[in-house]
Amino acid sequence: MTVPQPLPHSSPLIAGSVLPIKRAEELLATLPGVIAARIIASENGAVDEIHVLTTSEVTPKQTVRNIESALIAHLGMRVDHRKISVATTLESQPTKEQREAAREKEAREAKAAAEAAAAPVAQPAAPTLPLKLERISGRLLYFEDVEVRRSRAKGIACRVTLKKGDESFVGEAEGMENERSRIELAARAALQALAQAEPSDRALALDGVRLIEAFDREFVFVGVTARLGRTSALLTGSCEIRESAETASVLAVLDATNRWIAHTR
Repeated sequence: MTVPQPLPHSSPLIAGSVLPIKRAEELLATLPGVIAARIIASENGAVDEIHVLTTSEVTPKQTVRNIESALIAHLGMRVDHRKISVATTLESQPTKEQREAAREKEAREAKAAAEAAAAPVAQPAAPTLPLKLERISGRLLYFEDVEVRRSRAKGIACRVTLKKGDESFVGEAEGMENERSRIELAARAALQALAQAEPSDRALALDGVRLIEAFDREFVFVGVTARLGRTSALLTGSCEIRESAETASVLAVLDATNRWIAHTR
């Protein structure tokens, strides 16, 4: 009877629980001067090749010794130094302090972008659109109700009711049901009701609706394009989601359009 011989130390197993490749690569990446590391295993799970990319601060010979020592000390694995390939780049790598400063800068920029998206955006002044833009005083449009109805044939229908003084204006929009279409339909229905309340030769079109997360809250952000002839202006508005996303969508439209209304001369 032939007794199976153990694998030599120069070709240890690397797969499975003996030595997970990812764990070994993460270990090598922590060594001085190492930028990236990759281990290639053969079909039987033995180490075939180890490739590392390093900076010039550590010599290739020292890197090979560091790899051998680290694998033995941390994972109990011995590797033939001939299977280790070291490539050196002359490009300078950022220090730990520089990387931390870059991450802090990215975090500040992301926070500033979220604050800008959540805050009401100032609308373009008259030069952008050659209309008489006047700030509304009195008789503002107010939200009264939004109703969502489901239909097997049409998907969903959204009905929005706005009020101006004692008058009510209703707009409707239909479409297929999904989370994004619901807020889009609510915004389109709001614009239809708005068109009835503010009849003019100015056209209002929905440019887009977005759900935005900021300050551990959700907001609806809308863009409405006001057109007259060949000129246009972008009106924007936002509202925090409290009662429902559809309600927030309608209020975001009003936030954009109630602040500025374009009137023909």
